[in-house]
Amino acid sequence: MKTFFTFLALGLVLPLSVVADEVLFQDNFNGKLGAGWSWVREDREGWRVSERGLEVRVQPGNLWGKANDAKNVLVRPAPDTTPGELDITVTVENRPTNQYEQVNLSWYYDESHMVKLGQELVDGKLCIVMGREEADRTRTVKILPLTSDRVKLRYLVSGNRLRGQFQPEGSATWLEVGECDLPVPEKAKAQISLQFYQGPADAEHWARVTEFCVRRRATH
Repeated sequence: MKTFFTFLALGLVLPLSVVADEVLFQDNFNGKLGAGWSWVREDREGWRVSERGLEVRVQPGNLWGKANDAKNVLVRPAPDTTPGELDITVTVENRPTNQYEQVNLSWYYDESHMVKLGQELVDGKLCIVMGREEADRTRTVKILPLTSDRVKLRYLVSGNRLRGQFQPEGSATWLEVGECDLPVPEKAKAQISLQFYQGPADAEHWARVTEFCVRRRATH
């Protein structure tokens, strides 16, 4: 009690409680896929799980624009964004050599409506690329340089707005990429997707995914 009155005398406010973020789903892909995932155009020989996480071969194919033929598109239902902001994070790793070879975290409705954020090779340079697609019409939100093959990706989604961030390996700071509204098609349900495409046909590039987590951010 003495400590309580000391804080009052100093003019400090004691918090009544600390509200933490609510973890809605998490998956480190340790030997298996968590419940709720499903594949679009699955190539069973092109993915595997182990104690190292999920590994997916980055094969030829595309999802950007009208060429919707990428294999092993992994999807799961997205939580409702209206009760509070969603915080979606994942760690990806790849060593691309092909132009536009990429590994993405995507807010996904269908192959013509999505927002993607990922590691991508653009004109010989490793980059973070955020893009928005609506009715197969594409727009690049931002391209930023990336110095590490391994990177954390993050979406903050609230209502109809989405922000993209990334965290290079070895950094503890989230860097802003961009923000846009969601390209919501009629009668479509939002999904969260992991995507791997524009890889080489004559080499096996296996991207690794770990530390996937969806949280509802606490309101204060």
